[in-house]
Amino acid sequence: MATPIAMPKLGLAMKTGTVGKWLKQESDSIKKGETLVEVMTDKITNKVESPADGILLKIVAAKGTKLPVGGLMGAIGEAGEDISAILAASPVAEGAAEPKAKAAASGGSVKTAAPGEKVKISPAARKLAEENAIDYTLICGTGPEGRITREDVEKALAEGVGSPSDDRPTLKVMPYEGMRRAVGENMLASWTSNAKVTHHVSVDMSGILALRKTINEGLKEKDKISVTALLTIAVARAIEINPAVNITLDGDEIKTLQEINLGMAVAVPDGLIVPVLRQANEKKLTQVNEEIKDLANRGRRNKLNVDEMNGATFTITNLGGYHSVDWFTPIINPPEAAILGVGRTVDKPVAVGGEVVVRPMMGLSLSFDHRILDGAPAAEWLAVLIDLIENPQKIFI
Repeated sequence: MATPIAMPKLGLAMKTGTVGKWLKQESDSIKKGETLVEVMTDKITNKVESPADGILLKIVAAKGTKLPVGGLMGAIGEAGEDISAILAASPVAEGAAEPKAKAAASGGSVKTAAPGEKVKISPAARKLAEENAIDYTLICGTGPEGRITREDVEKALAEGVGSPSDDRPTLKVMPYEGMRRAVGENMLASWTSNAKVTHHVSVDMSGILALRKTINEGLKEKDKISVTALLTIAVARAIEINPAVNITLDGDEIKTLQEINLGMAVAVPDGLIVPVLRQANEKKLTQVNEEIKDLANRGRRNKLNVDEMNGATFTITNLGGYHSVDWFTPIINPPEAAILGVGRTVDKPVAVGGEVVVRPMMGLSLSFDHRILDGAPAAEWLAVLIDLIENPQKIFI
């Protein structure tokens, strides 16, 4: 009896998924548990295993097709087996997406304006298209009477629709798809929808580093507390003291959130993931240290589920380990209102008590959505965090 290949539920929060690359072709033999197809959400890309032994009889949902959980992606069975009952019982969602290089941003196909035809486009959309050298006549509008909106142009930018082809010699070409596309589209959406402001500051790490040295004396290497864990505890405590950054815009309401769930940005080969350390303020330092390591390790091996990537209220993104960045402008992870960027720690001469001394100084960059958080309360929160980092004994009071 043929077996359907259904869109898996990769977490409690998952409702839909997008079919990625098929790793087997129709008529290929496959074993149960063998990797079959990639499935993408806006957070992660997972490889789905075959639910049975047999032959891949049909790929129903081509690459790019968006399906609800349980939607039919394909069928496995014996050669020549009838799968009409499976097809009838599990209708596919709307058809596969057109190839990205040709698909129009919102209408599913390239729009070609007839000679002399007036293209309906909003002034804001036209301005954005012209600023980015986009041929907006190729964009299918989703506004009234086919009018092209700013959102249509933003999506076209993300998908490369209407952009001139670049035929310069290249060293490497890789498809803009999967996690890389999901990260790109999410970053563009955040950049264009938030009123971003970033505060930059340097903080003295002497206290944190001394505390870490004391804590780690006599511990095995695998048990040693990382600087990241100490910074994470400091951030959670700062939010407890002053929850100004732990907010979100929900329709017409600005909500201050009760839970302190910290997103921990992790670089992976295909892009960026943000696993979530839940209720970080209620955890011991050793728990935070272990969970950060576990989330990062499983994230790099693509072993996280959707639930572990959702629900953050504030995110920390750390580039300090690369020893090349002091400050930067981190992009807010909606629906959060703020994100903290951590730069490298470098010995620098600073004035302390009227004398010049050398101290390990670290760069911090707090980006926030100025629509709902003003510069003064953001600066006040940053002052709380600086005080905790420079006087780390206060973290545990």
